[in-house]
Amino acid sequence: MTRRTVVALAVCALILVALPWIIGNEFYVNMASQVLIYALFALSINMMLGYGGMVSLGHAGYLGIAGYACILATVAGYDQLTAAIFAIALSTAAAAFFGVLSLRAPGLGFIMITLALGQIVWGVAYRANDLTGGDNGIRHPARPMPFGFDIRDAPASIISRWSSSSSRCSSSGGSRAPPSARA
Repeated sequence: MTRRTVVALAVCALILVALPWIIGNEFYVNMASQVLIYALFALSINMMLGYGGMVSLGHAGYLGIAGYACILATVAGYDQLTAAIFAIALSTAAAAFFGVLSLRAPGLGFIMITLALGQIVWGVAYRANDLTGGDNGIRHPARPMPFGFDIRDAPASIISRWSSSSSRCSSSGGSRAPPSARA
């Protein structure tokens, strides 16, 4: 990296660190949280398409399975770490099952099967009102406290989500182009 790039990254990092104290409103905290969640989701699609060469139209189903599994486990009384591990395990098991069903199909067949499986997950989540809340979903009554850190105020919440997202992005290769995109 050149010196100019390092300075630009440092300025951006300082702005991101100062941003929570400038904003301070809960609406913007929730909006920033959703932006970071969907950025990680887009990163996973980029990795699957770029490194694996597979176009999946049902990829959001895994996000939904993990989200519902995590909130249902948390509401059932499990701590957040256990709920997160359970959600990851359940969505990974669903991905393995869906992979058995779809990976043998080439090209357009794979795309259509993943679309159908994603629609099945959506249909179950949409119609199981007692379990998932249907259209409205499930709202957790309070912000989580991961590992005992209080992130109920805006600055702490945004900083924790930003640091979590940036660490995941950097550990997954970050800005490195996938092999299919390299010349």
